Amino acid sequence: MPLTGLPGWRTEDHAAAFAAFRGACGAARDPALAQVCRSARAIGPLDASQARGFFEAHFVAERLAGSGVLTGYFAPEYPARPTPDAEFSAPLRRKPAALRVVDGGLFDPGQAGRPGAAIDPGAGPLLRYPDRTAIEGQSAEGALAWLRPEDLFFLQVQGSGVLSFEDGRRMKALYAANNGRPFVAVANPMRQMGLLAADNTSGEAIRAWLAAHRGPDAEAIMRLNPRYAFFSLAPDDGRPPVGAANIPLPGGRALAVDLSRHPLGELFWIDAEAPMLTGAFPTYRRLALALDTGGAIKGEVRADLYVGQGQAAGAEAGRIRHTLTLYRLVAK
Repeated sequence: MPLTGLPGWRTEDHAAAFAAFRGACGAARDPALAQVCRSARAIGPLDASQARGFFEAHFVAERLAGSGVLTGYFAPEYPARPTPDAEFSAPLRRKPAALRVVDGGLFDPGQAGRPGAAIDPGAGPLLRYPDRTAIEGQSAEGALAWLRPEDLFFLQVQGSGVLSFEDGRRMKALYAANNGRPFVAVANPMRQMGLLAADNTSGEAIRAWLAAHRGPDAEAIMRLNPRYAFFSLAPDDGRPPVGAANIPLPGGRALAVDLSRHPLGELFWIDAEAPMLTGAFPTYRRLALALDTGGAIKGEVRADLYVGQGQAAGAEAGRIRHTLTLYRLVAK
């Protein structure tokens, strides 16, 4: 179908969409899409009318079957300490030397084709990497920094962020690896336990509950998610985080997708409405590129929209849970 038939196409910010496309389309692996990318980069910046004309001249839209879910993620900014205390008690752990990335199907047939993790004992077969509960019981010697437990949990869910120290240093916490266990969202269990209202399981609400119940109660909830992420630190250069495509993520224009269903660099039109959480924007209709992936992102019509960095972005991202219709933009 022509792009003019897409819901919300006329009200799109085409100039902003074109700028994001030019900046990130180098991730495209499809030859036809890569050729359009080269054309866009050769042209240079366009105004709204010119950008709209460019997209309409080069692409048609294909609706993917069925409907799914759009969620949001962001790059958080959290305070940190170089040594632990009663409040900052959660260690930011570096990637263990013995961790090996393997096919998840080695230990769980349901995870075949997805990255898993193992311990290489040096002799004998690989061992499945421990879950969150077991890791948290291990020594934290060599921790990169110390955070509030709920902040570390959300940093692991988001995948990267910025840490600020009392001496004024700002460091990027960069995703390094995970323990290969499946990601389990805690929103549904918290709703089922009556800890949060059905329409109030936003990221803000979950984090506030964990902070208010810091200790055994919060630990029990966080341990429902067996996945555990490891990090490295680098000086904060002020640039956006990079995703799986190794390209800085344009806020509001980058999607995390299931890489078993979609290649990195693919261009989409998202049509998301019917929000399930209180305080959410009613619709998200825009062009966005597949530049990242995530443990909870499974299925063809499933996407996670990168909103940006900081507190405001976190508030928005935590409220995104919309019914999603997804269109693939195909180069003519």
